[in-house]
Amino acid sequence: MTTTPPALLIAGHGTRDEAGAGAFRDFVEELGRRHPELPVAGGFIELSPPPLGDAVTSLVERGVSRFAAVPLMLVSAGHAKGDIPAALTREKERHPGISYTYGRPLGPHPGLLAVLERRVDEVLGGLDRSEVTVLLVGRGSTDPDANAEVFKAARLFWEGRGYAGVETAFVSLAAPDVPSGLDRCTRLGAKHVVVLPYFLFTGILPDRVREQTRDWAGANPDTGVASADVIGPTEELMDLVMERYQEAVKGDLRMNCDSCVYRIALPGFEDKVGAPQQPHFHPDDDGHHHHHHGSHAHAH
Repeated sequence: MTTTPPALLIAGHGTRDEAGAGAFRDFVEELGRRHPELPVAGGFIELSPPPLGDAVTSLVERGVSRFAAVPLMLVSAGHAKGDIPAALTREKERHPGISYTYGRPLGPHPGLLAVLERRVDEVLGGLDRSEVTVLLVGRGSTDPDANAEVFKAARLFWEGRGYAGVETAFVSLAAPDVPSGLDRCTRLGAKHVVVLPYFLFTGILPDRVREQTRDWAGANPDTGVASADVIGPTEELMDLVMERYQEAVKGDLRMNCDSCVYRIALPGFEDKVGAPQQPHFHPDDDGHHHHHHGSHAHAH
């Protein structure tokens, strides 16, 4: 007897930028096309349609009773830690009889680091990497653990790739901001800086990173500054979502080993592999009105 695999539910943050929301919806649709054996649906926690609850309902209407939820997020901040689990608990109450497992965020996976490397290469303009400092810019959070994950990604990105340095900044809610990050790069001696947004898709915040970079460059003409693109709906991202799905299905929610030099061939450390060792509410949800004013604040 063949057992139907659990469906895949992809949980997104949401954005007021229609192009960014469209990129998420297209990504979900493409994953569904690539995996016809799986029912696939996706929804947002806030700001954009469809809400996560609608995505769950669409799966239930297709006869799904079991699914694995994967947060399409780079770091584990308030949404991944609290809002999505709460939303899924609410959906269990709305749809008695469903069951689900919850996967982990994407994290600084080697596949995504490879995409970031390509994004920098696209704008180097003939410069040698040793002449270039990269400023990796994350979303920013009130969660120190989430901010630390961006610093971890920056450090892993620096290792073995030959850049003059990799610094870190944030576009909201955390310091240093983009201008301060660029100031720091120049104080450390950088003559050429590539600003690299640590975002999956286009949106208001990545656009803000680009605008702040352009403004800073205009005021500091002695420093060469280029803006790299976001990660985008790459093969690596699709593969990673399916990897997180398989982890969730198998109950393999282990600690983050994606960046362990003894498991993964990281640039410059390949010889170490295998070495012996010693509920947030969506504004479109029926019957619930949730307004955001000014800065993005949540009570957990």
